[in-house]
Amino acid sequence: MTFQADPDWLRRVFENLFRNAVEHGGSDVTVRVGCHNELWIYVEDNGPGIPVEKRDEVLEPGYSSAQGGTGFGLTIVQRIVEAHGWELSVADGTDGGARFEFEMSEQGEFV
Repeated sequence: MTFQADPDWLRRVFENLFRNAVEHGGSDVTVRVGCHNELWIYVEDNGPGIPVEKRDEVLEPGYSSAQGGTGFGLTIVQRIVEAHGWELSVADGTDGGARFEFEMSEQGEFV
């Protein structure tokens, strides 16, 4: 799958999501990146997940459930996603952890 994005910003998205997975899931957490139907990509882990009622809240500036967390990692992810014209959603991961989905345009490239 091919898509266009600012490489520095995209690196920041993955760094923040991977760091978040380790902070909440521990050093033995597994993180997967993949695509689905050529319409979106996802980053998911097998950590504790995010309860449905907290999924909007975790994207707000300053929200953190981690001891000593800044609460800006997922906010940064959301802002980068929006700056690229993508849509971000939070769901359950395949193995019960958190899943972050980035919706694409129908043309097969991020807009």
